[in-house]
Amino acid sequence: MLKQKAPPHDQSFDNRAEFFKKQIYGTSKGKIRGAVVWRDLEEILARPEMSRHLRILDAGGGFGYIAMKLAALGHDVTLVDISQDMLDLGKRELEEHPVSGSITFIRGEVQKLNEILPDQKFDLVICHAVLEWLVDPKPVIGILKSMLAPDGMLSLMFYNRTALLFQSLVVGNFDYIRQGLVKKRRQKLTPITPLYISEVRRWLAENGFTVSGMSGVRIIHDYMRDKTEQVSKFDDLLSFELEYSRSEDFAHLGRYIHIWTEPLAESEVGISENGKEEN
Repeated sequence: MLKQKAPPHDQSFDNRAEFFKKQIYGTSKGKIRGAVVWRDLEEILARPEMSRHLRILDAGGGFGYIAMKLAALGHDVTLVDISQDMLDLGKRELEEHPVSGSITFIRGEVQKLNEILPDQKFDLVICHAVLEWLVDPKPVIGILKSMLAPDGMLSLMFYNRTALLFQSLVVGNFDYIRQGLVKKRRQKLTPITPLYISEVRRWLAENGFTVSGMSGVRIIHDYMRDKTEQVSKFDDLLSFELEYSRSEDFAHLGRYIHIWTEPLAESEVGISENGKEEN
């Protein structure tokens, strides 16, 4: 009898929190990811409407890498994550590195934010590297919008299916492409649902968002032929990553895509990107 495969399910990082911290943020790729996203967030925070004390929701925020930076600026952050191990790691990090703002750690699923935080609204909602770990990510966009204050902003980062496809093409991994970019054996940190930029932008539009900006995260790093140069030439690499991350010619090749967006005014809802009214 053939062994039946387990049905797909959302991924958690329980029992892998320290491994995640080391592999994601303790490497050249993690440092680039952090630098590009933080550059974008600093520009978001510099907007006139954001230049004040903010209530921030970090949905799926893990151990609080971004939350710590935001709380250090004096903002109040509510971090929700499904992994208790990640939350415990975040609490330890906060004890070791106190901040002027606050971080509230809550265990829960992003799909249940309305139940976890009923009637609460936030000036900035962050959801980074979460959608790709969900079996059905599309409905989460509407949930995130429901958590926004009327003049709030959403910072969304996701694993880019186009970059995954392109890298597979250039290294000649054609069987993997024919299998639909699905590995026979799933690796520990391999997202289950990489997403195309076009589909995420469509989901945002369907939920009444207008995109304010976009950056490709790691547009060079993952394609370098000599992997040792990811470290030996890191300073130059980071400089060029930041320089070209918003280029129309390169941004779509980022291993991750960071989009910042805000809800359309009520009078604009129902207007498509080409300016025509939608039925």
